Amino acid sequence: MSERPLIPRPLVIAHRGASAHLPEHTLAAYARAIGDGADLIEPDLVMTRDGVLVARHENEIGATTDVAAHPRFAARRTRKVVDGVAVEGWFTEDFTLAELKTLRTRERLPDLRGTAHDGQYPIATLEEVIELLAIEGARQGRVVGLIPEIKHGTWFQRRGLPMEQRLLDTLGAHACTRSVPVVIQSFELANLRALRRCLGDLPNVRLLQLIDEPQTQPWDVAVAGGHLRYADLLTPDGLREVATWADAIGPNARAILPLDDEGRLGAPTSLVHDAHAAGLQVHAWTFRPENVFLPRTLWRGEDPGARNAAGSIEEIRAHLEAGVDAFFTDDPALGRSAVR
Repeated sequence: MSERPLIPRPLVIAHRGASAHLPEHTLAAYARAIGDGADLIEPDLVMTRDGVLVARHENEIGATTDVAAHPRFAARRTRKVVDGVAVEGWFTEDFTLAELKTLRTRERLPDLRGTAHDGQYPIATLEEVIELLAIEGARQGRVVGLIPEIKHGTWFQRRGLPMEQRLLDTLGAHACTRSVPVVIQSFELANLRALRRCLGDLPNVRLLQLIDEPQTQPWDVAVAGGHLRYADLLTPDGLREVATWADAIGPNARAILPLDDEGRLGAPTSLVHDAHAAGLQVHAWTFRPENVFLPRTLWRGEDPGARNAAGSIEEIRAHLEAGVDAFFTDDPALGRSAVR
């Protein structure tokens, strides 16, 4: 017998918008995602030098904007060690919002998804994403939620740019985000624990503990000299502990249905069952519609970059059968088809 989700119908989460079709984290990608049936849209959040939350996958923006083409910003190219990883490029915390607004976005996976939309869209602020959510939700005649992710929380906090309270203030300032479902995500632990104590005025907000590779550590734990790994959170005891501050976990889909030696989806692990037993929903990430991201046995043809809608739907449905409560997808229309 398959595991049943904790909610009546699994939720489709637009991973950075409809990012299989348009540059991620742009208002155009979010609008398409809502039109394609997403239940929630996901902005990853980073901070500008003047304290504005903007939607970018990383604080390094060289790969996702045209900043390299702006001579006046050439001297801001630098090298930093972010969460233990050396990164070279341009970083949002070195720019004001006004400066970032002079840039235009680019496709993060150009070899796979092309560059037809490069240069068309500006970087979006969280406020702009919320305003779009309100307008497009009303246009669709349905409730669409927001699932923001706090990126590099400790990094920004240590630079005098803490994001957590700014996020809560922004959510509380908009009628839309005081009423629609909101889920705040983080790969770190301490910020979610602190947020849990601050949500009295926002009863519509829930928290999601993201789970990275099992043998790695949450960065806030690592910098504090702790020893806890993500693997420790995935045990039954660990999941019960997570449930004291979070409402859901967000694991990689492979932690739910691992692949066998021939690239087939294997039998479900106990993770969904154990999480549900602890009272935690499971939001799996990330489903993408190109062959290269799919189990080898679901490929259509031999081109790794080929779009494979049927294979993506089949992969999502296998995880729905395993009992996931929600899932992140780059193509919300395919996700909606899988749920149907």
